[in-house]
Amino acid sequence: MFMIDNIIVNTQSSIKITGSRILYFDPYQIEKEENDADFIFLTHDHYDHYSKEDIEKVRKEDTLFIIPKEMKENFLRELNVEETFCTFVEPGEKIEFEGLEIKTIPAYNKVKPFHPKSKKYCGYLITFDHTKYYITGDTDALEENAIVSCDVLFLPIGGYYTMDVEEAVSFTKKIKPKVVIPTHYGTIVGKKEDGKTFQTLLKKEEETIEVELKLD
Repeated sequence: MFMIDNIIVNTQSSIKITGSRILYFDPYQIEKEENDADFIFLTHDHYDHYSKEDIEKVRKEDTLFIIPKEMKENFLRELNVEETFCTFVEPGEKIEFEGLEIKTIPAYNKVKPFHPKSKKYCGYLITFDHTKYYITGDTDALEENAIVSCDVLFLPIGGYYTMDVEEAVSFTKKIKPKVVIPTHYGTIVGKKEDGKTFQTLLKKEEETIEVELKLD
């Protein structure tokens, strides 16, 4: 089993990864003041992914932010963050700093109106501490993101706004991570049992991929 004790999924797609750096993705419904983030990544500007209140709970004075360019104007206006601490990105970019390798991956809906391609929202492929983590963001299963190679995959399974359980199983089989962690179900959208359904369906078709249910 690939070690994933350094990962917390708080709710929805609110993820914390600890190691030589402390990384947060879309912090949301954080219970207490942590103020320990070396990096905060935002995938897009929906309220359950871009929560100013929760960003304040995890950021510290020198936290670095990686944010889609679409969000730049509102982010700088709404949070008291110096632009020197921010990197604004679009899909298809590669950045290396502070011991991290970062690739930005497209995240959008093909037909649904919730995450249009024109917004250039981002998923992130992060390499640090010799591990590749792919946080998809809110997305459908796309040709552009189905070719990513990673050790740990985080993907939404709740349906409606994103891929559903069956689509997520198919997507995971294409990427073939060592571990997959389903997200974005059981609260705003998707049923609590979706995680176990995903685990059961994937194990029937691909026994080599470990499924970790961090939201159960």
